[in-house]
Amino acid sequence: QVQLVESGGGLVQAGGSLRLSCAASGSIFSFNYMGWYRQAPGKQRELVAIITSGGRTNYADFVKGRFTISRDNAKNMVTLQMNSLKPEDTAVYYCNAATFVPGSGSWGQGTQVTVSS
Repeated sequence: QVQLVESGGGLVQAGGSLRLSCAASGSIFSFNYMGWYRQAPGKQRELVAIITSGGRTNYADFVKGRFTISRDNAKNMVTLQMNSLKPEDTAVYYCNAATFVPGSGSWGQGTQVTVSS
């Protein structure tokens, strides 16, 4: 089972940007779905963005036009570029690697993103 380590979180003002990275301990080539999810205090974990092994992307409506997901199979890494951040984007962001069902499989430990108003 692959281990995932997220990095790049932090504190940023509204309107700012952050770039999250997810480094895998092994090859991500075989994972059909690499995704970013987030969980705010008192809320359920929710999908932010997914990228398939073929490079197709899918975004939650609340991040469309602001966030961009990408994957580099050669470097075993997935990134999430977050622009125009809003206070409601504050959450712990998690990386996920799944073969058959998005949101199943392996999870990272999460990285905190805090957006101040």
